[in-house]
Amino acid sequence: MNFLYNKDSHFNLANLFTFANITAGLFAIFLLTHGMFLEAATFAWIGGMFDIFDGKIARKYSLSTEFGVQLDSFADFLSFVIVPVMFIYFAIFNKEFTPLTSLLIAICMIYYVISGIRRLIEFNLKTDAGSVEKHFIGIPTPLGAILLWVLYLCWYFKLLSNEYIILSLIATIGYLLNSKIKIPHP
Repeated sequence: MNFLYNKDSHFNLANLFTFANITAGLFAIFLLTHGMFLEAATFAWIGGMFDIFDGKIARKYSLSTEFGVQLDSFADFLSFVIVPVMFIYFAIFNKEFTPLTSLLIAICMIYYVISGIRRLIEFNLKTDAGSVEKHFIGIPTPLGAILLWVLYLCWYFKLLSNEYIILSLIATIGYLLNSKIKIPHP
């Protein structure tokens, strides 16, 4: 069991938490494709809990590595970019639209995904393994995911029903991922 606290092990304790985040994200995708939205949301939130702890564990036990930073960003891309976009698509937009509206939906979803991956790459290029900045520049992908969940809840509870407003809000959140806004690091 020494591998759990071995910085050079790809399967150290911090990375195992990150792999658990990835696993939860994959389960969420599977459940989304079967229309099981509550279960998918549960796994997405479980993935988020694993994401909270992987970095804390890495710093506490000096397990931070470049591999772990890259692995964490891959997990974040899956759990906080792909899963929320798929959730919004399957829950709100998985029906017949005009070809123009379908194209607009696709463009908006692709824009959000590209914004998310760009944000994660930019973060990786500017960070050192084990370091924590005082502020995020642009909203972090977990916050973007939370905002998309709030958007879904607004649609679900009929506080928002216009698909074009929802699309514009998705695009706005995508923009904020790479904005210059400063968000305090918790």
